[in-house]
Amino acid sequence: MDRTAILSITSRRCRTWLSAAICGLLSAGTPAFAASDGATAATLTLERKIPLGDVGGRIDHLAVDLARRRLFVAELHNGSFSAVDVAEGKLLQRVGGLKDPQGVGYVAGTDTVYVANAGDGSVHLYRGADLAPAGTIDLGEDADNIRVDARTNEVAVGYGSGAIALIDAATGARTGDISLPAHPESFQLDPDGTRIFANVPDARQVAVVDRATKRQIAAWTLPGEAANFPMAFDGGGDRLRVLVVYRKPALLAAFDARDGAVVARIPTCIDADDVFFDAKRRRIYVSCGEGALAVIQREEGGAYREIGRIQTVPGARTSLFVPDLDRLFLAVRADRYEPASVWVFRPAP
Repeated sequence: MDRTAILSITSRRCRTWLSAAICGLLSAGTPAFAASDGATAATLTLERKIPLGDVGGRIDHLAVDLARRRLFVAELHNGSFSAVDVAEGKLLQRVGGLKDPQGVGYVAGTDTVYVANAGDGSVHLYRGADLAPAGTIDLGEDADNIRVDARTNEVAVGYGSGAIALIDAATGARTGDISLPAHPESFQLDPDGTRIFANVPDARQVAVVDRATKRQIAAWTLPGEAANFPMAFDGGGDRLRVLVVYRKPALLAAFDARDGAVVARIPTCIDADDVFFDAKRRRIYVSCGEGALAVIQREEGGAYREIGRIQTVPGARTSLFVPDLDRLFLAVRADRYEPASVWVFRPAP
């Protein structure tokens, strides 16, 4: 019997005859809140598990090649990244020899995979067709999250003690840097302009920078909150909201992108590392290291409400929602109950 089944049984028994205190001991690592069975079933359904083979330790971020239906997975402690066929549900290829790969990005225009390494600050490029090496860019230290702008054919990589490097995807040449007050975690590129919104947890701020001038133009803070790691967008244009998830305490905050005003705050799961907005359903998916996926609904009036909390595996905190495939992919590290794998969730309805 796997971990998911054990915890499911524990949860059912808790609801029938055990006290809340005993339930907490039996289901250590399970979320503090669980939606009713009906609500949970109506948000995300586990469709399949794709084994990653012999992968140990922490797994970091993911990217997708839509044309080939491939998912790229950064296997940080394994020193590798993998290509997974999501249509067939199988591992295709693993590339090793990396130093703590964290971020991964795919540029469709040049058919190139970018992998950022924390261990030596390098960004390795690979040909999409066969994952053969296609170059290396040295950023110095702690290369992390990668974002691709198809409009400008530009790749942005957060790195070091406070910077975002800009790379010309057509040539692979580094074209400039944007300074930040500390190391950037998740960041997002303005879909309608030249701004970049970056989580800078060591400075306890969301930094707003202008790509054109390569300067920071604003700093947003939320008193009492710290460790802001994941970030996503909700909406667009004048209705663009920047969704930021804090770890201390666990909270999702929505900022108005025009001026940084906080328009919503809602508690969420613990140790979040990725967040995504599902525009089709107006839902937010938060993946957390406590072993949970939180599902949050944006109501018609603009308020947010959690409608589901799905049990996963402790340490499974990175994910990728792909609207074109209408699937949420969760990276699950190996433990005594589960092998390393990618869990594929289908949103509903």
